[in-house]
Amino acid sequence: MMPTHEQWRSALDPTQLPSFYSPPTAPQRRDDDDADIARAGFSVSSQHVARPAVSAPTSQPPQPRSTPASSVPSHDADAASTRSSSPSPQTPLSDLLPPASLVSPAFTPPATPGTSTPSLLLSEPRGVPVDSSIPTGGCGTKQPHLLPRLPHVECIVRARIPTTGGAEMFLHVYRNDVDTKDHLAIVFGDAIRSRSLDAPREGETEYDRLVRGAYTGRLYHGRTTSGMLGRAGGESSTEAAHTAPLVRIHSECYTGETVWSARCDCGEQLDEAARLMALPSSSAGGIIIYLRQEGRGIGLAEKLKAYNLQDLGNDTVEANLLLRHPADARSYGLATAMLLDLEQRDIRLLTNNPDKIRAVEGPNREIVVKERVAMVPLSWRGRGGFRAPEVDGYLKTKIEKMGHMLDMAALPGPP
Repeated sequence: MMPTHEQWRSALDPTQLPSFYSPPTAPQRRDDDDADIARAGFSVSSQHVARPAVSAPTSQPPQPRSTPASSVPSHDADAASTRSSSPSPQTPLSDLLPPASLVSPAFTPPATPGTSTPSLLLSEPRGVPVDSSIPTGGCGTKQPHLLPRLPHVECIVRARIPTTGGAEMFLHVYRNDVDTKDHLAIVFGDAIRSRSLDAPREGETEYDRLVRGAYTGRLYHGRTTSGMLGRAGGESSTEAAHTAPLVRIHSECYTGETVWSARCDCGEQLDEAARLMALPSSSAGGIIIYLRQEGRGIGLAEKLKAYNLQDLGNDTVEANLLLRHPADARSYGLATAMLLDLEQRDIRLLTNNPDKIRAVEGPNREIVVKERVAMVPLSWRGRGGFRAPEVDGYLKTKIEKMGHMLDMAALPGPP
């Protein structure tokens, strides 16, 4: 006999649902989370708003937690005041909170699966100096096969993107002469500019330059000039010595970034890279090079076949090899060319992969990686994140078979 609707409701335990369902699981958070977020100038995540459990109503309806005015930007002050006021006894509880489907996540949507939003650290991450020109330079022992020449790349458009976390970045779209995909550069900071985007084009007007993003400052209603008249095409505005920016070379991962897969930590890494680059202390800015090479270069369909092979008992490297693919089919020549177009020579690379250091530097060390900044999983640091047998096995394989520089001893025990 099929259960009745009432039996389904009584059996439902909202605390056992995945974090992206409504009602959400109760977040595990530290008491200083809101204070850290307030000092960084971010909005307080709605995940921190108390939500009623799906159970019989009590005599006293729960009160929504007041948000300190200091943690909300000034333009949201009126809204914060409204939220902090005590509801009247006649106000239905359903009117006090927005629908779960309309609540914005704290960082890059969709939020990485997990139990809490990490606290915002207000200092830049520490890096380890590296030098690929010497055997003891901290870049491993492998010599990756590099393209004999760098691809030709051109930035065709950029646009300002305000984010749900409160920071802003400029999204650059690149085209090239080796494939037909649009690769992306996500740039934090106003000083980092694309040489190919800024270069004048024959017959274009000032309005054309505004539309494709080749302007200085910010756009506003009624603006008619790009602010670049008198500048030589491609002239650098950052020739002076500066601190090397933080750079993340990130390969597309539909499963980890869009459908909440717990088989990898790609979504968490993308969120964490953006968070670090948006910190107030990140004066040099940051760049995420987003390469369209799904599944370590084998494509989404083959990647899903590899997932099925993993469920049959193989690890991520063995699955690729059984499908007659390399363990890692990615190439980083496009990333090197894009960084050069963004006028970067010295960078701090956010990675655990020693092979990526030499690969990003290019065949003639056109780029020099000065420091490697580790991407330690949030759950390993006790700062939220997520745990699953699949991602633990994935990280273990990356350490043991792909040479990633993570301390196996730091891997937590079974969840």
